[in-house]
Amino acid sequence: MPKDLMDYNRMVETALRNVVRQALERARDDGLPGAHHFYLSFQTEDPDVVLADHLRAKYPDEMTIVIQHQFWGLEVEDEAFEITLSFNKVHERLRVPFRALTGFFDPSVQFGLQFQPAAGAGGGAAKPPAVVPQPGLPVASPAAPADAEDGPAAADEAADDGAKVVTLDQFRKK
Repeated sequence: MPKDLMDYNRMVETALRNVVRQALERARDDGLPGAHHFYLSFQTEDPDVVLADHLRAKYPDEMTIVIQHQFWGLEVEDEAFEITLSFNKVHERLRVPFRALTGFFDPSVQFGLQFQPAAGAGGGAAKPPAVVPQPGLPVASPAAPADAEDGPAAADEAADDGAKVVTLDQFRKK
């Protein structure tokens, strides 16, 4: 097979990360319409992730945040986003570069994207992203119940309802 000198996988990865950026921009500008809300998973070991030490200690590799009812100061830049979330009634500021994202999911419309670790984000060469209909990652819920004493609550993995991961490889000529 000829070598891809155009680096199409990287182009697709960038385009799909821009879908996440645009969704966050809409949430920043207009709020979250209807039942829309987001699960965003990211690599906490990325050198440009800004996260409280106690959260990084609890989630040393990957963390999933929920952007729904209580979030403040959402800022979206070309390469990263910043947001303040409440963890056990304590506001924490996070900065996440888009390259550190490993997943995005909006359960209100069953839309999701799963990313491979980007180069420079604790991973090796990037593989094509997959479109996923639901998250399968543990969730660190920033809006933990008032009786939770141990930081963000980790939710059980999402139930498997027969949804499938679709990778872009299925559509490539071999």
